[in-house]
Amino acid sequence: MTAPTLDILGIGNAIVDVLARADDAFLAARGLPKGGMRLIDTTEAEALYAAMGPGTESSGGSGANTCAVAAALGAKVGFLGKVADDGLGRIFAHDIKAAGVHFPTPPLTGGAPTARCLILVTPDAQRTMNTYLGACVSFGEADLDLDAIRSAKVVYLEGYLFDPPAAQAAFRAAAKAARAAGRKVAITLSDPFCVGRHRDAFRAFVRDDADILFANEAEILALYETGDFEEAAARAAQDVEIAALTRSEKGSVIVAGGERHAVPAQPTQVVDTTGAGDAYAAGFLAAWTNGQPLPECGRWGSIAAAEVISHFGARPQTDLKRLVA
Repeated sequence: MTAPTLDILGIGNAIVDVLARADDAFLAARGLPKGGMRLIDTTEAEALYAAMGPGTESSGGSGANTCAVAAALGAKVGFLGKVADDGLGRIFAHDIKAAGVHFPTPPLTGGAPTARCLILVTPDAQRTMNTYLGACVSFGEADLDLDAIRSAKVVYLEGYLFDPPAAQAAFRAAAKAARAAGRKVAITLSDPFCVGRHRDAFRAFVRDDADILFANEAEILALYETGDFEEAAARAAQDVEIAALTRSEKGSVIVAGGERHAVPAQPTQVVDTTGAGDAYAAGFLAAWTNGQPLPECGRWGSIAAAEVISHFGARPQTDLKRLVA
């Protein structure tokens, strides 16, 4: 078995985030479910973008955010995701490479434009995400960099990319290649609405193809169709080697076989919850690929999440290496 050259290889939606402040009345007037993620078409994306207040643009997407945060913690990271050969695509590629992430996926030419997520942050720090997937939906098995997959200690898969059938096939192919090379496969459930759309496929993938599972409380309850967190955690422990389950201000619970670790949340002032789960997964995996014990992995995750939610946007603005040290 060849030695890995990457710690983490993420596969997910390559999206440019547009963040703007909004009040509850703005959401209600447009029928937007607060705190969730919904997919929108080109027409709605243009109309909502025009109605939003002043925004900030940065490369985003759940898996890409995780990769950028993990790189900030010193991990060697790569990312696979599809952008178009357009202005937003060039913004995405520049930003993620500048964050220290290897990004080898060639851009799409002659197809849909680069994806964008219109994120509305209300005064209570909840984020409501409206995603136009654009070029993301063209990601398939042909976009897998098998050399990069085989070179990574862990391949991290973003649940949001589960929507297009071609991407589901790519996930299974990536997991097969990773495991054949002796690597680990991690997946994040991303969103309870996403789980609801693909529950059977998610359950099968988690059970048959994943080693590490990331989910928040709503997502893990949705996956196992229960209102009991302890039941959901126990079922996750049966399906994967490690399940890291976040519970907002209650911290996180890590289950692995007969082990169970409760990790407290780090104190912080909550400004914008965008990217909290992404940052937690980044901290956890950066520590795990560094050989840290599970409670320490959870601590790194909690620190990274606390930093990200203390300001606007999903990328760190403080030296995370110093914080975890």
